[in-house]
Amino acid sequence: MFFHYLKYFLFHFIALLALFSILLGGSYISMGVGAILMAYIVGDALGGDDISTPDFKAPSILTVQLWLALPLLSLIVFASIWSVSSSDIFGFGQYFTTLTGYDLLAARDAASWVHKFSTFIVVGLMIGMTGTITAHELTHRTWDPVSMLIGRWLLAFSFDTIFSIEHVYGHHRYVSTINDPATAPRGRNVYFHILASTIKGNVSAWHLECERLAKFGRGPFSLRNGVIRGHLMSVLLVVFAYLIGGLEGGLFFIACAIFGKSLLEIVNFMEHYGMVRNPKVPVQPRHSWNTNKRISSWAMFNLTRHSHHHADGNVPYQDLRPYADAPMMINGYLTTILVALIPPLWNYLMVPKVLAWDEKYASKEELILAKKANLNSGIPAFVKATEKPLYN
Repeated sequence: MFFHYLKYFLFHFIALLALFSILLGGSYISMGVGAILMAYIVGDALGGDDISTPDFKAPSILTVQLWLALPLLSLIVFASIWSVSSSDIFGFGQYFTTLTGYDLLAARDAASWVHKFSTFIVVGLMIGMTGTITAHELTHRTWDPVSMLIGRWLLAFSFDTIFSIEHVYGHHRYVSTINDPATAPRGRNVYFHILASTIKGNVSAWHLECERLAKFGRGPFSLRNGVIRGHLMSVLLVVFAYLIGGLEGGLFFIACAIFGKSLLEIVNFMEHYGMVRNPKVPVQPRHSWNTNKRISSWAMFNLTRHSHHHADGNVPYQDLRPYADAPMMINGYLTTILVALIPPLWNYLMVPKVLAWDEKYASKEELILAKKANLNSGIPAFVKATEKPLYN
């Protein structure tokens, strides 16, 4: 049983690997990126599925695991901004050089642009993984103010505190319908989805927050508005980044934050791509793409068990069920992200999956919606499929 608690610390190990690779500098940064990518991609390819459903007797341990993400991500971002700046804020580099005997300042100054680009990649990944994935779990715990506060600060690192509003109160209501900004319709390009979902998600969050405030007789333009307050949290982080690393550090952080936000939208893209749902029918496990790949599950707090999560968003991550009969993604999360970034490959692999979803999972009403989605997709395989008796 101890192992089932321990396996979720894989998340923290990966975050620490990212932190130490940044501090060591030079080629260690690029090796760190490579190690993280290989851990997920090869681990999921060889590790098989995890369909265990243990009964945890001490869930508070698993909550503390989530809370640890904030100090971890803060250290990673601080170290990265320090690594791309020309100053030694707080004497950070000199202190650790004296403490360890490893010349952090020399390693930083000798880093080439390739390794600095690797720093950007690893920090963007950590903002998306250490930040957003953990915040996703925490901000669903609307009954726990500590978890909500930590979750929103984690989201501030990707300029996406509105996620705690739109995702919980919008996306979960409208998922797999045309009213959901995060659900990508058939034929949509992932790069367009990043932009469209970001804009529509912010608009949706603003409307939701205005509706909430109106119930208390309050206007939208105040710090009581979670959208405004949340974006100010992100602005504060940008200011800190500027104070730590100057203009270079501030711009670097902004770039990493945008990358981290983009990762979220890519994940939204692949979690619900092509799904349709009769709006009159409650959300069911069949309305989300699922995966039970072992490494993704352990290192992402069971975000992989997305089908159960959408069927009941209040279930803590450790209690989510694998739903082995749910519609399955291409592979684990990072592998599927990489496939999504290559639209021709994505269409080659996903179009047959979406059409198979129609045949196996769609209701009669949803087949009507699916036919319309196929015709509007602009993808020949989808359009041709509408000729089959299934859709008539």
